[in-house]
Amino acid sequence: MDILVKPGSHVQWDWYKSHEGREVIMSIMHRNLHQRKVFGLLERPSFPPHLAPEEYRFKIFVCGKSGVGKTSTISKLSGNEVPSIHSETPGIQTTEVYWPVKILHEDKVVMFQLQFWDAGENALKKFDHVLPACKDQADAVMFVFSFVDKSGFEDLPQQMSRVIEPQDNICRFIMGTKYDLHAHSEITQRDIRDFEQQWRTPVLRIKNITDYRQTELRGDLNEVAPILNTICEHLWHREQILQGRYSIPVEV
Repeated sequence: MDILVKPGSHVQWDWYKSHEGREVIMSIMHRNLHQRKVFGLLERPSFPPHLAPEEYRFKIFVCGKSGVGKTSTISKLSGNEVPSIHSETPGIQTTEVYWPVKILHEDKVVMFQLQFWDAGENALKKFDHVLPACKDQADAVMFVFSFVDKSGFEDLPQQMSRVIEPQDNICRFIMGTKYDLHAHSEITQRDIRDFEQQWRTPVLRIKNITDYRQTELRGDLNEVAPILNTICEHLWHREQILQGRYSIPVEV
């Protein structure tokens, strides 16, 4: 689905900082309010009756070259500690990420349950069933590249054509890792803008380090909130199209 949604078209961007937002955010936090909870496949947040939001579940397949930072990206988005050393993901690994947003035009709170599927490159090559399993009923694919590897960035169109079929009605996201390594970056902001406009696909950026103290929740949320908001907004937009409810122009 080639759609680039303007930030804030559906989602109230800084809602998580509001009083209402903080109340809901507490449901995905530990009691010390310094770290987010990690949820298993059979776990979910609990809410007071007056705060219970609607829940939507989406499956996101994360793919990219070995060592590009897929697992550390998912760790960062889920509130886990970022691994300090690289190790190949054996088989398929799934991670649940809950993120609440306020839908502007409907004035309601929605809890997104994002299920990230990560498969090691060796497993994808060795076992024929891994890629179909990751793509089965997926709502989105996130293609990961590193800002310090321009060849990986230039290979993204080929990656997309290999993984997504023309008939696949799913969202696409591009995630640029190692964004903290500015001095070694081989990709310019103009490269990013040109790619977004040509392929109508958002390019997200993440630092694959834990660069805040564990007592600083705001540092965690301020970094991942724009990423999670973008993911949720595009998934919501897709949902409205599939339901025939889309009517407002939101492309940029």
